Amino acid sequence: MASRLFFPFLVCTMLAGAGKACAQAPVLADCTHDRARLLALDQMQFDQDMEGGWRVLADKPGCELAAANLLRDYRQAHAKEDGMLSWHEGQLRANAGQYPQAIGLLEHARRPAGVPDKAGWNPYVDATVAFVRRDKPALERAYKTLAAYPPPAGEGMPVFKDGYVELDMANGQKRKVRWPLNIDVVEGLLNCYDKPYKEAYGQACRPPER
Repeated sequence: MASRLFFPFLVCTMLAGAGKACAQAPVLADCTHDRARLLALDQMQFDQDMEGGWRVLADKPGCELAAANLLRDYRQAHAKEDGMLSWHEGQLRANAGQYPQAIGLLEHARRPAGVPDKAGWNPYVDATVAFVRRDKPALERAYKTLAAYPPPAGEGMPVFKDGYVELDMANGQKRKVRWPLNIDVVEGLLNCYDKPYKEAYGQACRPPER
């Protein structure tokens, strides 16, 4: 990484010595990662480990596209057509402003016809794709469809109370989440429709938690 920064630094130093103004050389993102190790992980470790897998790379400033490419390479290396891998790659590309590339990846994450969708995943996908396509009427329709999803009921379903469900987390703890799932995200997309996806997806655009 140091070699990539040396030449601009040298030119800047020479100009400064000649009494000329010199813009500061851009700081390049350090997106180094152990690609071979990451590609060798099983899918659960690669995609769902919040402190490992592709997420560590994506959390580095300026490394979202590197993480998106890592997800692409993982899917290709393992011949994975898994919707969640495509979804996460699509989100990263949307974060980076690569909207045309993101659309197909996000659409691939839809549950196919005949597969139960008890939590409103497909309307959430539709809302996200509509935002990325810059189609506000479609976003509003998807929001209405998602908002109308009935709460879970029956044996083995999470507890529903006062508009929230209580979910069991991987760490053994419980967490209360608004129902329908992702409704707060879609509300954020509506609230900040004129902002980039990365900003509209953020917590600041969503309604405050109760």
